[in-house]
Amino acid sequence: MTTLSEQPGIAGTAAGAQDTEAARLRVVLLLDVRKGAQERFLDAYELLRNQVASVPGHVSDQLCQSIEDPSQWLITSEWEGPDPFLSWVDSPEHREMVKPMHSCVNDTRSLRYDILRETSVAGHAGRRSPRPERAGDGRIRHAITFTVKPGSEDRVARLLADYASPSARVDSATRLCRTSLFMHGNRVVRAVEVSGNLPAALRHVAQQPEVRAVEEAINPYLEEKRDLNDPQAARGFFTRAGLPAVHEAVAGVDRPGPVRRYALNYPVRGGSGTAAARVLARSDELAAADPTGPLVRSTIFQRDDIVVRVIDLAAADDEDLALTTGTADRDLAAELGRLLDLPGAVLDLGDDRGRGELLAHLAMTLVTDRHAQDS
Repeated sequence: MTTLSEQPGIAGTAAGAQDTEAARLRVVLLLDVRKGAQERFLDAYELLRNQVASVPGHVSDQLCQSIEDPSQWLITSEWEGPDPFLSWVDSPEHREMVKPMHSCVNDTRSLRYDILRETSVAGHAGRRSPRPERAGDGRIRHAITFTVKPGSEDRVARLLADYASPSARVDSATRLCRTSLFMHGNRVVRAVEVSGNLPAALRHVAQQPEVRAVEEAINPYLEEKRDLNDPQAARGFFTRAGLPAVHEAVAGVDRPGPVRRYALNYPVRGGSGTAAARVLARSDELAAADPTGPLVRSTIFQRDDIVVRVIDLAAADDEDLALTTGTADRDLAAELGRLLDLPGAVLDLGDDRGRGELLAHLAMTLVTDRHAQDS
């Protein structure tokens, strides 16, 4: 598998001396798939993958999808060396093979590397990820989290709820669509939803006077001191505060009616953050695949042992405790229970009584939820 429109005759590797065996070549292709074109893109990839498998010098290829932005894809391919790859790229056959992909992508970028060292893992050859591909709507979610001094929670909540909204427009391609802010005890979580370039949106937000004013106002209450006037110190704080989205599940069908947003903070045992996030991801994939269920979208944010799940549910008269807590599947609920660090007796997460008690431990308080007016 390789690029859609390579420049003929440009090699991104050092060819080496004529009497030296050429290193294998790794080609990396970054793609921005157009909204609504994912199925056509996957069909085009399958066709091209099958065709390129018979090209002399081709070794393997792999298709990956971003866990943060489902519209961003990565294709890597391995070749016996640069010569067979460049011969194929320059051929009329290559140009015909890649045509079906052109209408599916907004942009591509191709990188080429010599493979110098490699680590082999026994038993992993040919393994395919069990995760299904996820539909992307062009929106990226990211979160930051920090703690405030105990006793200051109410004051901080008022400050964070009352500030003026910043401009939603970043540039012609990027917009700030939604900001949801939650608290759980003295922990603050701010989740942002962006259409376009996430780093550009985060820089834009940090520079807005409304945001800078509220950030300065809460400074005295933070457990970790920070100096927003020192760019390096501020960058270090927000890097440590970053809470990336590690998994997202989106319903494959439209859910009618109003949508309710929840956030849950999962207290996990030391060193179990990644395992807990994986269990919740499997639970959400099952819920998203249910055409009659209320799950609209779920995003799991995780860094180390901080695990936060933000879910959007089609509103119903009765609260779905199993879906809200991520414990609808009995086996996954039992696995999650072993990973959580909860006070008191072990809860039975297989019934609504235990799930209700669990929700009381996990539920975060919504401080503010703001939509861009024209997003």
